[in-house]
Amino acid sequence: QPNFGASLHILKVEIGGDAQSTDGTEPSHMHYENDENYFRGYEWWLMKEAKKRNPKIKLIGLPWAFPGWIGRGENWPYDYPDITAYYIVSWILGAKQYHDLDIDYIGIWNERAFSSKYIKLLRYTLDKHGLEQVRIIASDRLWEPISFVMMIDSELHGVVDVIGAHYPGTKTVPDAILTGKKLWSSEDYSTFNNDVGAGCWARILNQNYVNGNMTSTIAWNLVASYYEELPFGRCGLMTAQEPWSGHYKVESPIWITAHTTQFTQPGWSYLQVDGHLEGGGSFVALTDGLGNLTIIIETMSHNHSKCIRPPLPNFSVIPQRATFYLGGSFCTVETLQVWHSRLDFESGNSSLFQQLHPVSVWKGRFTLDLNVDEVYTLTTLKTGRKCGCPEPPPPQPFPSNYKDDFNIRNPPFSEAPNFADQTGVFEYFVNASDPGDHVFTLRQVVVQRPITWVSDADQTISVIGNFKWVNMTVTCDIYIEKARDGGVFIAGRVDNGGIYVRRTKGVFFWVFADGTYRVTGDLAGQKILMKGLAGVRDNAWHTLTLNIQGDSASGLLNGYPLWENVTVSKPGNGWAALGTRSFELAQFDNFHVE
Repeated sequence: QPNFGASLHILKVEIGGDAQSTDGTEPSHMHYENDENYFRGYEWWLMKEAKKRNPKIKLIGLPWAFPGWIGRGENWPYDYPDITAYYIVSWILGAKQYHDLDIDYIGIWNERAFSSKYIKLLRYTLDKHGLEQVRIIASDRLWEPISFVMMIDSELHGVVDVIGAHYPGTKTVPDAILTGKKLWSSEDYSTFNNDVGAGCWARILNQNYVNGNMTSTIAWNLVASYYEELPFGRCGLMTAQEPWSGHYKVESPIWITAHTTQFTQPGWSYLQVDGHLEGGGSFVALTDGLGNLTIIIETMSHNHSKCIRPPLPNFSVIPQRATFYLGGSFCTVETLQVWHSRLDFESGNSSLFQQLHPVSVWKGRFTLDLNVDEVYTLTTLKTGRKCGCPEPPPPQPFPSNYKDDFNIRNPPFSEAPNFADQTGVFEYFVNASDPGDHVFTLRQVVVQRPITWVSDADQTISVIGNFKWVNMTVTCDIYIEKARDGGVFIAGRVDNGGIYVRRTKGVFFWVFADGTYRVTGDLAGQKILMKGLAGVRDNAWHTLTLNIQGDSASGLLNGYPLWENVTVSKPGNGWAALGTRSFELAQFDNFHVE
């Protein structure tokens, strides 16, 4: 929302590819070749909510992964570039047709190789569908080789509108500048959102332009709304990781953002000044070309502004007196509004985004005494606002007794709440042929390994609950759909997910379509703790119960003991989970963890 908190200018979303993209999988709009659905996942909802608050917010789509059918069995999206272009353009058209969303920019493949042939074909396909206004950003990796290739390939140069680099450390390269294109830090920050994270964000928001000529900086991620023990926990601009309690926290990076975003807009221009301060730190100046001026100053010290990457070379910042001179059309400016933040690492009492007395400009100049770890905004705009908001509900742990029967006729989302898919996609499903007990279920729907971004597991898995849980009972009705070698599991003390999902350990209780069962200490199924005959078959409902107490586990099938007294040592705690043996259809119902 403009003039309110972070007042964001850009929202960049993942084009879900049914595969792991750091902290979970996001569903594709086309799981299969003959399948199209523009109501899966949360990104459509998120874009619409953003546009409700700020109709002018810019939207960017970027794929991390692709459904397997795009690659015809190869883990590569460029062998059939016409199919990939059709798939991406379908997403843009669906955004407009079903949600009235205009996508402004489209990316290629997050932090992976680009194909010049594909980029040109994407531009052609966009234009063919009347999407000339959609701009292409490439390649969401490093400055090279995209910049070099654009310099020697004039056709590619003609179709790429923005060069986007990730975590550039405020620096660019000569080739990128020579292209004459807009340069963006199209993914940055990714840092724990305490005051050091705020210092990181303040420094790069200025210095990405001062050192690297970048006119946009995009933070991964918007809001930390995923289990904190997944990779990069709390690396969002704010934190909202308790949907069951409603608790959230507006962290300091939000107010650092406001220093820039509340007093500039897309379409404003940076003034070409040398933005380095003599005593360390930086400043930028921007104008709307209509007489308004905004200056943002930061004096972040080295140890209080380290981002997660890249490593930060040493530098020093000292208290200093700085005099600024306004010339040209700005020499008539008489006063500037002042907004100030000071990150206090001694007492922890940081002062964030406070309005101070206006500064008088005398004969085109003004002087400020700058301390270390401060941010100032000086602006002709009078619209700045620090919202007073009601206190959120207090934090609470995940409910220690949790049930979901998935009985919901018109769910607002395609996926059940609190389940965090880590490989595969688990969706609400309506079993029209069922006599009544299992009409509404949760179904794993990815049946082919996707074109992955990281090493997804060979099994599918969705985690839920409290990572600190030790003793637990997990019960779930299961339905294997794949004959012969199909299989499903329920699990407890699950210790990993995200980019590390392949190495997940825990206590896993598997049943298979061939009538056997297994208990393993890992998702990969290598550490076998117990195995035997269960008599489970495919296309029939069965109830699995897993009980873990201390260093012992036991399992029930349809309410009767199947195995017991299995010793479990590590891990000592973790989430509950469910999933399948492979990329296969399977259903789950009446999930209960206590």
